[in-house]
Amino acid sequence: MTTSEHEAAVASAATPTGAGDSDTNGLSRRDVLQLAGSAVFVFGVPTGTAQAATSSGEEAFAMASVRLTVNGETRQLELDPRQSLLDVLRETLDLTGTKKGCNQGACGACTVLLNGKRIVSCLTLAAMHDGAEIETIEGLANGDELHPLQAAFVDHDGLQCGFCTPGQIMSGLGCIAEGHAGSPEEIQFWMSGNICRCGAYPGIVAAIADAAGRA
Repeated sequence: MTTSEHEAAVASAATPTGAGDSDTNGLSRRDVLQLAGSAVFVFGVPTGTAQAATSSGEEAFAMASVRLTVNGETRQLELDPRQSLLDVLRETLDLTGTKKGCNQGACGACTVLLNGKRIVSCLTLAAMHDGAEIETIEGLANGDELHPLQAAFVDHDGLQCGFCTPGQIMSGLGCIAEGHAGSPEEIQFWMSGNICRCGAYPGIVAAIADAAGRA
């Protein structure tokens, strides 16, 4: 139905038609109300949304050119500006050591170092960090030689299933660098954003305290 037909239907609904359920155009009040409702739906949809709905498969956003230095290697990337840093690391750069847990910033499994500071990578867009330096779990070991914190996690049984371990280690590095590893209680407080569902917290705290003592 065209716009003019919708308008006519709505107008007729507003005009008294006397007794009975039909108007002079042969439309019942129920027909008019249904037509009016469909008109509201059609004309109430924002233009951009309608275009997106009718042009599925087309790019909705222009790609963003982003330069990241990841584990010492500079990468020039063309990215969807809506992609999180976590998804870029995992899906574009194939660095799957950074884990996707809750994807809401609550579990800490996706923690990486951004310009030396620990962040949860699921809550930030990669396009926001052009020129940034990113360090992930893959960048810690030197060949077959583990980073001291990685070795400490092994020595102190700071892991069980291992899913949260990359985020725990990266957050532990940040905790040490921030000067928040002076006591077990301080480590517990500053590592509270990283959840271990296996309950390996005593080993995690011991590993971070051990690595901090060697630093």
